[in-house]
Amino acid sequence: MFEAQFQTFEEPEGGVALTARLSAFREELLRRQLTGFVIPRADSQQNEYVPPCDERLAWLTGFTGSAGLAVVLTGKAAVFVDGRYTLQAAKQVDTAAWSVESLIEPPPESWLTAQLAPGDRLGFDPWLHTSAAAERLAKACEKAGAELVAVDDNPVDAIWSDRPTPPLGAVKVHPAQFAGESEADKLARIRKEIARLTIDALVLSDSHAVAWTFNIRGADVAHTPLPLSYALVPKDGRATIFIDHRKLSNSARDHLEKNASVEEPEALIPRLTELAQTKAAIGLDTATAADALSRLIAAEGGKPVRVSDPVALLKAVKNHAEIAGTRTAHKRDGAALAKFLAWIDQEAPSGKLTEIDAVEALETFRRETGALKDVSFPTISGTGPNGAIVHYRVTRKSNRRVAPGDLLLIDSGAQYEDGTTDVTRTIAIGEPTDEMRDRFTRVLRGHIAIARAVFPDGVSGAQIDAFARQFLWHAGIDFDHGTGHGVGSYLSVHEGPARISKLGTTPLKRGMILSNEPGYYKTNAFGIRIENLELVVEKAIDGAEKPMNAFETLTLAPIDRRLIDADRISKQELRWLNDYHARVREEIRPLVDEATKVWLDAATEPMTHKR
Repeated sequence: MFEAQFQTFEEPEGGVALTARLSAFREELLRRQLTGFVIPRADSQQNEYVPPCDERLAWLTGFTGSAGLAVVLTGKAAVFVDGRYTLQAAKQVDTAAWSVESLIEPPPESWLTAQLAPGDRLGFDPWLHTSAAAERLAKACEKAGAELVAVDDNPVDAIWSDRPTPPLGAVKVHPAQFAGESEADKLARIRKEIARLTIDALVLSDSHAVAWTFNIRGADVAHTPLPLSYALVPKDGRATIFIDHRKLSNSARDHLEKNASVEEPEALIPRLTELAQTKAAIGLDTATAADALSRLIAAEGGKPVRVSDPVALLKAVKNHAEIAGTRTAHKRDGAALAKFLAWIDQEAPSGKLTEIDAVEALETFRRETGALKDVSFPTISGTGPNGAIVHYRVTRKSNRRVAPGDLLLIDSGAQYEDGTTDVTRTIAIGEPTDEMRDRFTRVLRGHIAIARAVFPDGVSGAQIDAFARQFLWHAGIDFDHGTGHGVGSYLSVHEGPARISKLGTTPLKRGMILSNEPGYYKTNAFGIRIENLELVVEKAIDGAEKPMNAFETLTLAPIDRRLIDADRISKQELRWLNDYHARVREEIRPLVDEATKVWLDAATEPMTHKR
């Protein structure tokens, strides 16, 4: 009945193949007179989703998470991951060959300093690391008396005989009705930022920035409509886009050439060389620009200037057309979610459904809208102990039946031309335990605290992150991920620079879209997460002495009432929940069939305090 077109469930290669690859890689390092090598999960633009030809970390180690790094030394090897992937990495890599270490605290550099010996030569690919990352590696080597060596070609590629070819996804023009601003106007705003930064030119090393600036979308990576490309924007004169011409139709080329010159990717290096030879100050994004670019500019006499790409902040603040589009997208998505949740409630009690069944059903309901372009990331469908793996991805080997007494955590999103969605719901299958209800209610209270937050203009995500954790902290528990991330407009579902986390220092501005997703994970038992997307909006307060902001919830999907202990939440929290469910019912009910309407009415029925 259901099928998935945008995601697969195959198990990554393991066992003998990975063992042979590690041995071959060490032989290659020996041939190059290197003691070790650093393999990040990255492409030359630090994209979250990278094309298959750049999945070096997964190919060598078996770890398929979206963030990580490996170090191979002569006698030791380690994979470094953050808290989202600790359990996943331990399952995917051969722990006899690789140790699983922290990516954050302590960082990989600490491990390197302890493991390297004087005279060792640690290699790295300068196209896969930012300059800041390269400097951290250099300092670690210096402390150990070792040398950091930049290689001209990656040794992983030398042994990867069947490495996929680079992608050639077709470029499409993003219509003005969804973009809301012309390329010329965007370039004018970018040039104001270039003047503010007192630089001569800015390299757009982030393909998302290129896509947003020139109102194009592509198909080079999974789940994000990204055309891999670079751009060079001078303070005066015509901008240049560097993109494989085979991706461009005549209409796409005509669109781009209205505001920029169009050249092949190979032209980037000579163009930067030419500009650097004039002693130009060239801005490079600290987050996405490869160390190789900085080295090139400096070697040719130019001045590489590290900046926070101003496009990231311009792109994060959505305009009226983008906001209208995302509201429409969330209504459409909410109808698909309601059909899915009703289906789960009908079918799951039989005990026959599996995690893969849930993924395929949800994607099918979204495709039936006629507007789905892709899922915005591989759906996380985890039941029982799999739900406790924060970024779990079901495979045919790990696929688990959804059994009565379990919780099903399903985190999913969609790419529509008018907006990007991301939503998590935790569903009780049968009767939940008191512990499940207690933990869910604590997570819900934290979610509501973010949703109801009122804060001065200029407040950062770090300043409100604790709102989501306070009720968990009261029980001596927490969750090991950020509370929220930025979301793009038919672009990346994980968009910077703003986020709600202890590291979220970017001020929250009206028009930004962020997720609100506290959770709780009991290892080998169950996982809980509740996620809605929130729009930062103005909050009018009589007598306010400064501009104030609040959140408008965009996501429209019922929260499982069976997991809520209404007597443990306040009157204000209960009012928020009932108001939210009333809004979901009002906006989604006209969009669904009669059977789903019956389910929706029951799922959004007001709750009351029992005592």
